[in-house]
Amino acid sequence: MPKWHQETYKLPKGLQWPARPGYKTFVADQGAVRFDIPHDWIVEPGDNSFKFLDRPSPDDTCTLEMSVFHLRPGPDWSKLSLVELLTNATKDDDVEVLARREPVYQRRGDLEIAWLETRYIDPGERREARSRTCVARRGLIQPLFTFAFWPEDARRVLPAWNELLRSLRLGEYVAFPLQLDRN
Repeated sequence: MPKWHQETYKLPKGLQWPARPGYKTFVADQGAVRFDIPHDWIVEPGDNSFKFLDRPSPDDTCTLEMSVFHLRPGPDWSKLSLVELLTNATKDDDVEVLARREPVYQRRGDLEIAWLETRYIDPGERREARSRTCVARRGLIQPLFTFAFWPEDARRVLPAWNELLRSLRLGEYVAFPLQLDRN
């Protein structure tokens, strides 16, 4: 497991990131990526990513994973279609795909979001599972999200996915130093 260190900081006065009741805000790279997750979900480091679990492993029933990519300055990345990028990134899965939905594309100002859902056979459990994959982009920030869950848990866990998409913000940085919360 990668070494990591978690610190909690108080936001400067006047800066508000209100989360809906039952959710908390996760911030990566000083605000490069920000979104809300259920308040009781567990955050774990992955290999160049963060994982969010609904329960401690191995009792978790879903896993949300996020990696942040900082694009190279120079090219006009807006000309690279997120839908095409997402479609190409998910077409060569190493699992038995049962079905794949058409990509969903959203644009909120200069923030682009593309995501799709795949039904597949989980190789370890040998039963149907689902995943949602999302690529977002604003400027030179491009996070990748994957969300794996069991079909019978969809009604319970999909509100977390919907809140992630609703609350997702990119490139809204917070300058350090902030006050370390010792509580």
